[in-house]
Amino acid sequence: MAISIEDIKKLRAMTGAGLADVKKALTEAEGDFDKAKELLRERGLAIAAKRSDRETSNGCVLVKNVDGFAAMIALKCETDFVANGADFVKLTSDILDAAIAAKCHTLDEVKALKLGEGDVQAAVTQRSGITGEKMELDGYEVLEGENIQVYDHMGKHTLCTMVQLNQNNEDAGHKVAMQVAAMKPIALDEASVPQAVKDEEYKVAVQKTKEEQVEKAVEVALKKAGLNPNHFDSEDHIESNQGKGWITAEDVAKFREIKETVSAEKAANLNENMIQNIAKGRVGKFLKENCLVCQEFQFGDGDKQSVADYLKKQDKELKIVAYKRFTLAAE
Repeated sequence: MAISIEDIKKLRAMTGAGLADVKKALTEAEGDFDKAKELLRERGLAIAAKRSDRETSNGCVLVKNVDGFAAMIALKCETDFVANGADFVKLTSDILDAAIAAKCHTLDEVKALKLGEGDVQAAVTQRSGITGEKMELDGYEVLEGENIQVYDHMGKHTLCTMVQLNQNNEDAGHKVAMQVAAMKPIALDEASVPQAVKDEEYKVAVQKTKEEQVEKAVEVALKKAGLNPNHFDSEDHIESNQGKGWITAEDVAKFREIKETVSAEKAANLNENMIQNIAKGRVGKFLKENCLVCQEFQFGDGDKQSVADYLKKQDKELKIVAYKRFTLAAE
């Protein structure tokens, strides 16, 4: 059966599939549009299933605020070529618009929304079949209420943030949204950091501090023995430095003996109170660098100040209610 170019264009407009795929489906369906659409859908499912184990490290992240309901979502894919395509970006935008219109609070709710002739998940699967790449929705976040600012970092659709203040201040909200994008806080304030995270940071800090104390003791002992610690900082360097004639086999033997004896002695006689105090200081530094209100504000007039101090300068009652951040980049 001959398939007209008009029918091919019509089905392509309805499905978004490529010309060759549309023509093949129409030919197999003998011109039956419904059957051809079903064939295209089935092929999309098959392609999606085949590529289910692929990594989706690219994609499109969009954010929008409509009448006090702000949301952002990521549609992920395999390559930046597909991610930058107009059809892919439009699909992400259509999904976000539908999610905001329905005031969805979860990703499962978004996937079940009606979009086109099916639901959102079916639309994603269909696009996957068209491009031949694995696609998946991810990163759906919501903020509700007044005084919300949204930010698409550099308009590249790869990193978006949302910030809600307790008062109307668009400029401050926008700058804090940029702060969230740039400094990737893990929590609003220290109280918002899970205790498990604090405990793990303290544990790591204690271990790191102990190791540093032992290393310092070994360095002091090496210098007293007339050896340069830099010549023994790794096994590769030891071998290389010995080959260059900078150190001898006797030096290496002396280094190993000193390291073994001094390390054991220092580890057995560490000042626990000092270790704990240093570790607590490290945890405090971690919290200051990773809690939004404690971070050094990056978008002021040059004066060093925390985000909380910046907000107080705008209005003594101005505070952050909540924030959300999502990025496709590995951090």
